[in-house]
Amino acid sequence: MTQGSCLCGGVAFTITGPLRPVVACHCTQCRKQSGHYGAFTACADADLHFTAQDTLAWYSASASAKRGFCKTCGSLLFWKGDGRDYTSIAAGSLDGKTGLTLEGHIFCADKGDYYEICDGTYQKQTW
Repeated sequence: MTQGSCLCGGVAFTITGPLRPVVACHCTQCRKQSGHYGAFTACADADLHFTAQDTLAWYSASASAKRGFCKTCGSLLFWKGDGRDYTSIAAGSLDGKTGLTLEGHIFCADKGDYYEICDGTYQKQTW
């Protein structure tokens, strides 16, 4: 079981199933929301259980996805595509050691011009 939360603890959750390797997203929305790029793992919706969610808010970032965050401390927590049976979870919101690895990068065509991607993992220009 893996646990995670926002900075203030107003949103807390457990994950009872496997997590996908981490994918770094360099899209404009992730960059705007996080201040750099987003790093997300994911789990099946049935495996994500909230232990606190009083401050959880969702923002419809596009016609096909929404982003979950804490409305008190502002922590970026989730990305949820419409009709998908999984939720992407900000890797930095997970507690303790996860054993996860970075699998690759997406939306590299949108990345900031102030850094290079040099870790040897895959780089997709879009999704």
